[in-house]
Amino acid sequence: MKRICINCGSNSGARSEYMETAIKLGQLISNKGIELVYGGAEVGLMGAVASAAMKNGGKVIGVIPESFADKVADNNLSELHIVPTMHERKKMMFDLSDGFIALPGGMGTIEEVFEILTWAQLGLHQKPCGIINICGYFDKLLEFLDYSVDQLFIKRQHREMVLVSNEPGGLLGQFEKYKAPVLEKWIDRK
Repeated sequence: MKRICINCGSNSGARSEYMETAIKLGQLISNKGIELVYGGAEVGLMGAVASAAMKNGGKVIGVIPESFADKVADNNLSELHIVPTMHERKKMMFDLSDGFIALPGGMGTIEEVFEILTWAQLGLHQKPCGIINICGYFDKLLEFLDYSVDQLFIKRQHREMVLVSNEPGGLLGQFEKYKAPVLEKWIDRK
C-alpha cells in the first residue's frame, strides 16, 4: 500500500482523544513509509494528521477546492493540489489512494466515506475502507449499517467491507489482510 487517504473533521471535536489519535495515525503512516492523501486543510483533525506525518518525515499530498483554499489550505505540504470543485477533489483523492481511513468528522467526512463504500459495493474498486472508532464516535453509524442489513438493504458481505478498529495500528493490520467481496450489490430483482 503506497498511499492512504484520510477523511476527517476540519474541527478538532469535543474530546482530546480525537486529536491524539489523528497525530498517532499520521506518525504511524509515515513510519510505515505510506504516503498520506487528505483534504489539504491546516485546521482540525485534518491539519493534525498531516502535520504529524510531515514532522515525522512522511510525504503528504493535500487536495483542496479553490473555493476555500485561501482560507484553510496548508501550504507546507509535500504537494498541494488546488482543484475547481469538491467533485474533482474527491476524484483526485480516490485516484491517488490505495485505501481509505475515516477519523471522526461531520457531514463531509461521512459523505466521503459512504461514496467510497458505495463504489466498492458496486465493484468499481477493491480498495480497503476503514473507520477508527475513537471513543465510540461511530457506534451509532455502525448500528445503523447493521440495521440496514437486517432490513435487507445491505448485504452482510458489503457491511463487512467497513473495517473498524479503535486504534490506527489495528486498522492498518486489517488493511494488509483485506480481500474485497466479489458479489453483486442487488439483493433482489423483481
